[in-house]
Amino acid sequence: MLLPEVQAVFKELTIQYDEIVLALQNNTQSDRINKLKKTYKITTDVELLQALKPHPISLTLAQAAMESSWGTSRFFKEANNVFGVWSFSKKEPRIAANGLRGSKTIWLKKYSTIRESVRDYYKNMGRSFAFKEFRQERLLSNDPLILVTKLDRYSEKGAQYGKELHSMITYNKFMQYDEKIKTSPIEDAITKNEETDLPQEQELLHNI
Repeated sequence: MLLPEVQAVFKELTIQYDEIVLALQNNTQSDRINKLKKTYKITTDVELLQALKPHPISLTLAQAAMESSWGTSRFFKEANNVFGVWSFSKKEPRIAANGLRGSKTIWLKKYSTIRESVRDYYKNMGRSFAFKEFRQERLLSNDPLILVTKLDRYSEKGAQYGKELHSMITYNKFMQYDEKIKTSPIEDAITKNEETDLPQEQELLHNI
């Protein structure tokens, strides 16, 4: 049920990412780039690529399974909320959790479709300060088993969360669903920078 939705969103985001890489290379689509930077609350081109690059489908499936208890959670059934995303605005559709955190009600977003939930999940991963290190790593690596080690702030479980995702991915053979992601020149340039400690961002973008 979830796989086709994740694959569809992954394709959308991959196309967008490739278009932005090309735009940065050719110094075009400045309005679109500035709008995306505003959406993702960032200022640099490298940060934009970090925000836009989609991570492997296997990792998304593992988080979906864990956060929705394999599609059995009330939030999944009643709100299409696959990833346990909280709501902080009264203006958006949402659903209350059964219990309280202290004296406060916990609200979770309510989505019209599963695909909308998947899109919002990727957007959250691309803009939340908590996942900055994760974004930096996913621009350099497409290995879900490396990326899970950068998700300790997604859950109160901390580092144990990544270990559980690792086990879920390998046990269920989720990596069979990963699509080959073509490495862009900017990723090669950044990787080289990590190894040689040479160029700064402007030089990296010059090498796209």
